[in-house]
Amino acid sequence: MSANDYNDDGWQPVTRLGRMVQEGDIDTMEDALSSGLPLKEPEVVDQLLPGLDDEVLDINMVQRMTDSGRRVKFRCVVVVGNRDGYVGYAEGRDDQVGSAIQKAIGIAKLNMIKVPRGSGSWEDRSDRPHSLTRRTTGKAGSVEVEVIPAPEGLGLAASDTVRHVLELAGIENAWTKSHGNTRTTVNLAKATFNALENASQSRHPRRRPNREEAEVSE
Repeated sequence: MSANDYNDDGWQPVTRLGRMVQEGDIDTMEDALSSGLPLKEPEVVDQLLPGLDDEVLDINMVQRMTDSGRRVKFRCVVVVGNRDGYVGYAEGRDDQVGSAIQKAIGIAKLNMIKVPRGSGSWEDRSDRPHSLTRRTTGKAGSVEVEVIPAPEGLGLAASDTVRHVLELAGIENAWTKSHGNTRTTVNLAKATFNALENASQSRHPRRRPNREEAEVSE
């Protein structure tokens, strides 16, 4: 199933960002994320990142007691991405499985992040962005996931849940470590996404100029 099934051909943007995208003032996802404007319409992502893939990681039935009796809903954990540096994660709940999946896909688009890809392993000399630029860690509940850059050709040394998230983000080679109750799919997936989000928010240290560069600048 394609995540763009959620798209509505009759979309009328109601946010400033949506109008700027529809009018062509913003034509890339990177510009949309760096604009400082909140991403509140999944159709914005449909316009800027066509052909998104999605993966349903977990479907679970949850029950809640109310005054009118027991209510049953389905919770779906979904990750979406273009396999080229952009990925989103979300959970959705509804009375029907299909509706819960569609809700999760829509929310995941609103959580889209850009993952800083590169060749961060000291063992690697590739110029192709196939891994992360640096080591990163994410946590959710009792689960902690660490993603470590790996040289080209290694592949993804990760569990199925972690691998799905990394693949949709465009990470092809990485070592991973996980701690805690990793059998809880929702926390494992969220911790992996949080690790990628932490990587996207981290700043690269400024390189100190050498003596020759300093003399030129003077």
